[in-house]
Amino acid sequence: MKRIISLASRFIPRHYQQVVAAFILRNIAIFYRGNAFEDPISGRRYRKLLPYGRLQSRANALAPHSLSLERHRLIWLYLKNQTDFFINPKRVLHIAPEYCFIKPFKKLVNLNYLTADLISPWADIKMDVQNIPFPDSSFDVVICNHVLEHVDDDRKAMGELLRVMKPGGFGIFQVPLDYSIDVTLEDKSINTPELREKHYKQRDHLRLYGKDYPKRLREVGFDVTEDDYVNSFPTDLIQRYALPKDEILYICRKNN
Repeated sequence: MKRIISLASRFIPRHYQQVVAAFILRNIAIFYRGNAFEDPISGRRYRKLLPYGRLQSRANALAPHSLSLERHRLIWLYLKNQTDFFINPKRVLHIAPEYCFIKPFKKLVNLNYLTADLISPWADIKMDVQNIPFPDSSFDVVICNHVLEHVDDDRKAMGELLRVMKPGGFGIFQVPLDYSIDVTLEDKSINTPELREKHYKQRDHLRLYGKDYPKRLREVGFDVTEDDYVNSFPTDLIQRYALPKDEILYICRKNN
């Protein structure tokens, strides 16, 4: 199973992965029932989770029913415990929507929830994040995770995210980030799937973000909070929810 998932995650585009995985994993989830792990998104419990990873597989990463990964569960808990996302009326734009979030967010009666992507089968509208077709200050919350590393002009995309966010609104913009490098690696000569996988760690990435990522967000106008929210949980809950131990959440706000 580990080998199959690794190959699928490397060579099958994410939008197709989600379609296939949603069908297959729902049918095998019964074999993972138990009480060692809990997915806070679905509320289901498992004896173990599925492995996941492209170049290096991570044990107990993927929840069978919701298809949530470690970062998704952390984001869910942050939104639920640290914001009024689940309570107060909000207009939300979710770019490249993750399967695990779509149904739960659509069920929230307080949200006017819109999903968008160029190719995702789950998206409500087809849209390029570098050219968002909405007026200025349209959304209270913008969610855009693991997208910016794929776009040609990430600074233009960041500017668009800022433009459509309402003053006082916030966004969560996670990216794959290598904390061992100070400056984002971005080289036009790294232009084949093989070279991109070697240098950027994935065949369809156009850069590898370094520790300067929040600086890039601030340069387009965001007020950025680097939140190590995961460390607010006791060790036993980090393990039970299978949360990413080193993930920093980048909470991006637009000032009034």
